[in-house]
Amino acid sequence: MSAVPPVPTFSTCDFCDAHKGDLSGAFRVLPPVFQSYGAVAAFAGPVSTVKCHEDNTQVKAAVESSGEGRVLVVDGGASLRRALVGGNLAAAAARNGWAGLVVNGCVRDVAELNAAAVGIRALALMPLPTERRGEGQRDVPVQMQGVWVRPGDWLYADADGIVVGAQPLSK
Repeated sequence: MSAVPPVPTFSTCDFCDAHKGDLSGAFRVLPPVFQSYGAVAAFAGPVSTVKCHEDNTQVKAAVESSGEGRVLVVDGGASLRRALVGGNLAAAAARNGWAGLVVNGCVRDVAELNAAAVGIRALALMPLPTERRGEGQRDVPVQMQGVWVRPGDWLYADADGIVVGAQPLSK
């Protein structure tokens, strides 16, 4: 298992203060429905996406590839019926250099998730795994709880929440 990366020096609250007047849509805040898992409390990076429904074939393919400090945003349609990420995929994400995972759906293997050197946000825990049917799409725009997230956006997650910018954010 790789070492836990250093904690990024940013604050989602500071970003919100700095961008509260932004009407362009370039700055977005995800609703406060995501729970924190993984050994990394705060993470940030450029976005790569997966859109899938109760089939984590594309999630597995993504985390088994080089993450290069990116954040994988997984739109699982907010399904609470199957876990899209478990301990093995979290370990693969950490091993392959992903900064974090944000899952609009469920995860499982909480002890293994919490030991993985990657940040993880998800709606809930669900012990049932997915069935791999080879479905899903990579690097397409997704809606996370009604908020658009696009490949190449920048995502920042800390204890206060998750924000997204069309470009790297500064205070």
